[in-house]
Formats: sequence, C-alpha cells, structure tokens
Amino acid sequence: MKIAIIGATGHAGTLLTKEALDRGLSVTAVMRNAAKLTFDVPFIEKDLYDLTAADLAGFDVVIDAFRAPTGKEDMHETSLAHLITLLQNTATRLLVVGGSSSLFIDDKGTRMIDQAPADAPYYPTAYHMYKAFEELKNSSVLRWTYLSPAAYFNPNGPRTGEYRFTGEQLGFNAAGQSEISMADFAIAMLDIAQKDLYEKQHTGVVGI
Repeated sequence: MKIAIIGATGHAGTLLTKEALDRGLSVTAVMRNAAKLTFDVPFIEKDLYDLTAADLAGFDVVIDAFRAPTGKEDMHETSLAHLITLLQNTATRLLVVGGSSSLFIDDKGTRMIDQAPADAPYYPTAYHMYKAFEELKNSSVLRWTYLSPAAYFNPNGPRTGEYRFTGEQLGFNAAGQSEISMADFAIAMLDIAQKDLYEKQHTGVVGI
C-alpha cells in the first residue's frame, strides 16, 4: 500500500508516519519544509495549495493531517476543498484527520460545535473544521473517510493500541472521559486504511 501523508512533520502527522512505517507500508511525506522531516522516506516538499493531481497520482491512500495556523483557521476549509478537487473521480482514498466539533453529543442532532462558546480560543478551529467536514460529506465523487478524535486529542498520551470507533457520536472511555492519544489515533487511522473501513463515512474514535 502506497500512502502519502500531508503534514507529515506535524504532531499527528509524525505519529501517522511512524505508524505507517512500522507496518512496513510505502510512505511518502508531504510538507512545506523537508528539513523538519525526522524519517528517511521519500518526500514531496510543497505547500499543500501547490499540490497537483499528478503529485498524488499513484497513491492508494492520502492522509490529510494538515493543521491550519492560528489566525488562518479558514484554511481548514480551503485546503480540504483543494484536495477534494485533486482526488475526485480517482481510486485514491482521502482519509482526513478531523476534529471532534462534528460529532453528535445527544440523540437530538446536537453536535459539539453547536454548544461551543463562540468566544472560546478553540472556536475558530472547531468551526472551520466542521465546515470543511460539511463540504467533504457532500462530495459524491470522492472516496473519503473523516476520522474525529475524542474531545481531548492528547498529543503526549501513550500508545496503548486500545481504541473503539464510535460512529458519529462523541465517545467516552470506561472512566467517563472523552480522550484518545494521538498515537492510538494513528493506529485507528492506519487500520481504516489497511482494512478499507468507513468509506464515505464519518466516525469518531476514543481510547478505551
């Protein structure tokens, strides 16, 4: 399996790259600055917006781990729209490292974003990631999966290998906490890729 990881030098992207390599997969890293790359893998040194369909041709899976900088959160929407354009009507799957803002928190159709305070520091990221998801789910000509972490996406949590998918609902562990480590999220994402799970679906994932 040939995988391209966009944002491979970010926190989630680094863990996704490591997990893919540990599984013996063929990995190509995609990033703006190759000097930040800590793995000896093929790479494409380009801004996401400069990527072309030819750059991504031949990959079985493209994982989007792009993280928009503070103050430019709308890039979550525009960057995903660009990738949709590049990969539509191809056999390549697009797997997106999503946000928890799109997950439901009750059975009445309330999503996380609906109860988030508009003045919260995290709101711009949550809002624009949700809007990007809305655009993605309406794409009928793309093989996509949107994976949302639990409410606390722990960058330094342990790799336990224990997780469960929660559908479109916010998930909680046995202790009643909504949390997953980025390392366990990477395991879940690569399981989706290798087992061909959740095509054209949105699902959450939580640590156990």
